[in-house]
Amino acid sequence: MRGKGVWAGIALIVLLLAVGGAGWYQQQFGGDQRAGEPVGGPITLPSTEGEFRLEALGEEQVAVVFFGYTYCPDVCPMSLAVVRQSLAELSPEQRERVVPLMVSVDPERDTLERLEEYLAFFGERFIGATGSQARLEELAGRYGVVWRKVEAPDSAMAYTIDHSSSLYLVDRQGEILRRVLYSPSHRGLLAALRETL
Repeated sequence: MRGKGVWAGIALIVLLLAVGGAGWYQQQFGGDQRAGEPVGGPITLPSTEGEFRLEALGEEQVAVVFFGYTYCPDVCPMSLAVVRQSLAELSPEQRERVVPLMVSVDPERDTLERLEEYLAFFGERFIGATGSQARLEELAGRYGVVWRKVEAPDSAMAYTIDHSSSLYLVDRQGEILRRVLYSPSHRGLLAALRETL
């Protein structure tokens, strides 16, 4: 009887690990859209390369979309470095099919000139975009992005912005093909790109 109990316990643990692993995979790499999940959709914003429109991408291209801001002290530069590292490990043909886009959620400070200067540190292919607060809120709502301004009266920056930090692989129709959670390692994004391209 004790042996059966041990085997039942092991089976339960294996089942829980399998369910947890499947949930982790869905969270990391996306899957079927369900209620409450990001729906994506069109992105049209002023950018460092003129008016940016997702629909202007080529049939074979995907955008890696990141929401952040240039005064971010840690998550944003790390995420952009992850994108840069991932691009470096793709073949030249694959790299041409990827458009890295940073959408600033700090339109008060992040002018297009500021975005261009900042993104030059990560590579000439990086595009920066932003818009009015209302436009950004509508866009962020569709992509499941949340952010809030945090006053910092003792800092020279005056405020910081807490924000979600997923990377989205999006096609020209605005369909979210993969959602990759924040990580200091580029392996998750690289795997998602290789699977998508």
